[in-house]
Amino acid sequence: MPKPDFSVGVYTKSQEEYPEVIFAENFKQNNGDFYYCESTEMFVDTLKHVLTQRDEENIYVWERDLQKIVEAGDIKFTYDDTDFLRAEIGITSCEALIARTGSVLISSRQTSGRRLSIYPPVHIVVAYASQLVYGVREGLALMNDKYSQGDLPSMISLTTGPSRTADIEKTLVLGAHGPKEIILFFIDDNSDH
Repeated sequence: MPKPDFSVGVYTKSQEEYPEVIFAENFKQNNGDFYYCESTEMFVDTLKHVLTQRDEENIYVWERDLQKIVEAGDIKFTYDDTDFLRAEIGITSCEALIARTGSVLISSRQTSGRRLSIYPPVHIVVAYASQLVYGVREGLALMNDKYSQGDLPSMISLTTGPSRTADIEKTLVLGAHGPKEIILFFIDDNSDH
């Protein structure tokens, strides 16, 4: 994130009028790879292209809706946690996208649970424009609407870029506590296409 300007309010909104642009800029600034897709078909084509550029083969998708989409692209993946210790890529959805920080809001109530977004070295997130909000407060409000007030997930987490630490000799290390890479496919379900 850029150096803060302490002369302005903490929750001042960006001058940019398009929240998807704010999200994409902040997400990329946090070392995430961002792909805009006008449709689900474009997502499948782009995902296939991204995967063919990589050497990883052990791709895991546990959410049934995502499995159907990925199957349509004839992409090989594992449906369950068989040989999970060999996982190289985990593909999940998310609860919301936070534009102000470029963060992805995830929870333990997703079918991918707590493991699929954390263990594989590469985390691919599939998100929709309708999940995009400006701040954390609005993201949590979406979750309150989705889950009844007393039934929130036991784990709610904000993922802001790849896992990183500088605990040892102040040397930055990626992937110490989670994925080394985060890739987000933003599907525009609000477009008129």
